[in-house]
Amino acid sequence: MFVAAAAMLAGAWGFQLIGGLQPCALCLYQRWPYWIVVAIAGASVLVARRLGPRGLAGVAGACALVFAAGAGIAGFHVGVEQGWWEGLAACGGGGGDLNDPNLSIEELKARLFATEIVRCDEVPWSLFGISLAGYNFLASLAFAAASLWAARAIWRKTA
Repeated sequence: MFVAAAAMLAGAWGFQLIGGLQPCALCLYQRWPYWIVVAIAGASVLVARRLGPRGLAGVAGACALVFAAGAGIAGFHVGVEQGWWEGLAACGGGGGDLNDPNLSIEELKARLFATEIVRCDEVPWSLFGISLAGYNFLASLAFAAASLWAARAIWRKTA
């Protein structure tokens, strides 16, 4: 689980830093479940002997839930990309310190023109007609299923 989540994060950073694909707000939200799994799985490796088999089964079950939540976020993003529903307010770009009431018109104008807008409803990259959010949805479902299978297998060995 740790390796899968870390690999997905590395892939996301690779697309961003090497491939030049800037993430939208929903892309960034999709990374959170992976960070959570890295933390949970990483901590469980450090205390695995104390947790015991049932504790490890619980950790695997918790990771399954986190991966399932990640699939939900990715599925929502796919729906936004396909125009099935509206995205979040943060999906249109802008925001941040642009709402500062103390900005002059010139400062606001300069910041607006300097702000790169990455929309959630545009697909910057796809393969076989599936976007990165779509692949993340499929991967998250697979990781959730694998984590659930692992939790069940560990639990059965303790019974």
